[in-house]
Amino acid sequence: MTSDNDNPIDLRLLEPGETQDAATKAAVFAAAERLFAEQGFQNVSVRDITTEAGVNLAAVNYHFGSKDALLFEIFRRRTAELNRQRARMLHEAHARHDGRPPAREVLEALFAPPLRWSALDHPHRLSLQFIIRARGEGTEAMREALRNDVSYLARFADALAQARPDLAREEVYWRLHFCLGLIHNSQPAEFDRLNVLSGGLTQESDVEALLARMLDFAVAGFLA
Repeated sequence: MTSDNDNPIDLRLLEPGETQDAATKAAVFAAAERLFAEQGFQNVSVRDITTEAGVNLAAVNYHFGSKDALLFEIFRRRTAELNRQRARMLHEAHARHDGRPPAREVLEALFAPPLRWSALDHPHRLSLQFIIRARGEGTEAMREALRNDVSYLARFADALAQARPDLAREEVYWRLHFCLGLIHNSQPAEFDRLNVLSGGLTQESDVEALLARMLDFAVAGFLA
């Protein structure tokens, strides 16, 4: 990732000093996201970030407050961006089916954005690597957000409950939880292990084929 494209700034509208500040902040954000995603949260120092960004050592504290605050800002922006894509796909599914999309299209809206971000040529591949690291290495603020910020999941639970009105609500939540496990288990290390197990038969590089397989499995489980 080489730019902060979640909230792009038109530098032409800023005063010279503001332009420099905005450019510095964007450079720090991009450098930090890349280094944290590739090397891990604990292995990257503030000096590493500012050296990579080509800015003054004080830039992290000046623009973000601290290394932890910078980490959380990257996490907040990227998870919000991912969940906006999910919400848009879910909204489109509702529109196609008069407010009652089938389970497959609901689950596709949940699965597709992170899987597509994982493609080797996707501009958000590093962002997804950062989010994956956040689940295991994140700060307390990140862990709290992961535990408690479930508003986007509530939309999916409601849509799945509409798709299976015969299921008790408790069962809908459990099945959604198991579906989320498919996403969390679809990470490079897990694919490497699967490839060894299968003797090379399994290939995850075709993202759309992988998505179809995941949906076949998840929908069969959800509709059982």
